[in-house]
Amino acid sequence: MKYRDLNIQTQRDFPSNMRSQGFGWLVRAGYITRENEITPLGQQVAKQVHSSIPVISNEHETYFPISTGSIEVIHCSACKYTQRKELAQFKKTPFSQEGILPVEKILTPDCSTIESLANFLNIPKEQTAKALMYTRIADNQFIFIVVRGDMNLSEAKLRNAVGDIHMATNDEITNAGAVAGYASPIGLKNALIIVDDLIPQSPNLAAGANEADYHFKNTNYGRDYSAEMITDLVQTKAGDTCIHCGNALELIPALSLTTHSEIYFENILLALAETHHDEKGLTFPKSAAPFDVYLMHIPGKEIDTRAKADEIYETLQHANIRVLFDDRDERAGVKFNDADLIGCPMRVTVGERGLKENKVEVKLRSAAQADLIPLDMLLDHLKNF
Repeated sequence: MKYRDLNIQTQRDFPSNMRSQGFGWLVRAGYITRENEITPLGQQVAKQVHSSIPVISNEHETYFPISTGSIEVIHCSACKYTQRKELAQFKKTPFSQEGILPVEKILTPDCSTIESLANFLNIPKEQTAKALMYTRIADNQFIFIVVRGDMNLSEAKLRNAVGDIHMATNDEITNAGAVAGYASPIGLKNALIIVDDLIPQSPNLAAGANEADYHFKNTNYGRDYSAEMITDLVQTKAGDTCIHCGNALELIPALSLTTHSEIYFENILLALAETHHDEKGLTFPKSAAPFDVYLMHIPGKEIDTRAKADEIYETLQHANIRVLFDDRDERAGVKFNDADLIGCPMRVTVGERGLKENKVEVKLRSAAQADLIPLDMLLDHLKNF
């Protein structure tokens, strides 16, 4: 294709809204606009280019790690287990193996949070039970969830278990016999009780007494209450133990590149630019570059370099070599700079000095120096690079 046909607009400076190096280079090279809209040049980039990007993945989704990523991914560097934070699993360890103790109701004034309760009782948060209350949208069923006090509920896991939900209202909480801030599953009515799978392994937890300012000590699943469902409900965090190999898990910000049903092309472009650039511009590999060759001519005084460049352009196209022909009447320096910005793997320069020897200048984007290649060898040279 020709440069002017794509209406490529390169920029001399990085955009003021640059959120990463890759984004800045994409704007400067004309692959996207400052408003993150993909240009005709950007649309030429290959969509499936995972081999040229450092990715992490599972069977459902592929991610590109980046500090400005919009999602959080749990990853094991040892066995490569990878999952979105809200769905990731980890190996859970019971806090205590002590025998079951008698339940005890105690006054706990102003202890409506796990932190305040643990401080008041002088126990670790691991020895408390956290209560969360929702209502299922489909049938208005009140749902009472119990997780260990040091852990946080994953609403994504809960939705996978019961369907769409919303936070329970004060009236719904009261109608079930619970008291916000002092709630437990003990003595509830018309409630669907769901507990995290660590709760049955956690003896003698402090939990609400469903009475303001009171808690129970030593509540135990099975003796004091039961549940309709036991399942994994909690969020995984950095440092938790990998469920597959026992390694410490990492929390990585990332972009989603592909799922089974979608390709996020704007994220693929950004991942490519983050991975492949230098101080002059983009350095896309051949597998991902919009074109294999950046063809340009330098106007001459004695030889019509544009005519020879047109001839080379037609030859390369007929040979199925993807070529971007910079057909502008611009200074050589401008074209060289734009070639570096756009980052095609190979640059071919048609100049008068070379043509006098029946040669053209050929330079790999990654090379420091250019080579002079005879015209009759150019096609084979480009096919084999």
